[in-house]
Amino acid sequence: MKTIITVLLAFITVSLFAQKGPKPLTIKPLTGNFYVYITYSLYKGVPVPANAMYLVTDDGVILFDTPWDSTQFQPLLDSIEAKHHKKVIACIATHSHEDRTGGFDYYNSKGIKTYATIQTDEQCKLKNEKRARYLLGSDTAFTIGGYRFETYYPGRGHAPDNIVLWFPAEKILYGGCFIKSTDARDLGYTGDADVKEWPVAVKRVQDKFGKPQYVIPGHGNWRNKKSPEHTLRLLRKHGN
Repeated sequence: MKTIITVLLAFITVSLFAQKGPKPLTIKPLTGNFYVYITYSLYKGVPVPANAMYLVTDDGVILFDTPWDSTQFQPLLDSIEAKHHKKVIACIATHSHEDRTGGFDYYNSKGIKTYATIQTDEQCKLKNEKRARYLLGSDTAFTIGGYRFETYYPGRGHAPDNIVLWFPAEKILYGGCFIKSTDARDLGYTGDADVKEWPVAVKRVQDKFGKPQYVIPGHGNWRNKKSPEHTLRLLRKHGN
C-alpha cells in the first residue's frame, strides 16, 4: 500500500511540475513600433521570464535577442507576421548566453541576418553555443527602415561580452541581462560575471546615454526606468 501511495505522489508531483513548465510567448507594446516579447525557461526548476524586444520598420522587423524557449522560435515569427504583416529580417544579440543567442541556428536557416559582436562570437565558439552569421567589430550604428540605433560595449558586467542598445529618438535603452530589473533581489546568474567591473560599466552607460525614457532589462519588470540604479544597489549589496 505504501508503495502505491509513493508512486501516486511521485506522479502527482511530476504532473504539477509539468503544469508549471515554460509558458507561451507574450508580446507587449512598448512605444510606437517597439515591442517587448517575453519567453520562459526553467531556472532551478522555476519558470523564469526573459525579456527581449523587436522593432517594426519599413524594411521589416528587427529582433533584439532570440527567444529563450526553443519551442517559440517559429511562433514568434508567425506572431509578428500575423500582427504586423512584415517578416523578421535581422536579429542582434546582446551577449552569448542561451537566452540571447539560442535561436541563431534556427533564424540563420530562415535567411534572417543574425548579428553579434566578435567578443560574443568568441564566447559562443568557446562554449559551443549558437553563432551569428555577421559579426560586429566595435560599437556600431545602424539605420534600418527609418530608424537609427547603436550598440555599445560598456565593459565586463553580467558577461564578458555584454552590450546594450540605444535608440536616441525614442530614448530607449535596451540593457539585456547587463541591467537588473527593479524587482530583482540579487544578481541572478553570475557564472560569467565580473562583479568588480560591472558597476563601472553601468556608470559608463548612465554617463553616455543620460536619462532614458524606457529601460528594458533582460528579466523581470521592464516598466520601471530606474533599473540601472537598482542594478548598482544590488552590486553594492554584493560588496562592490
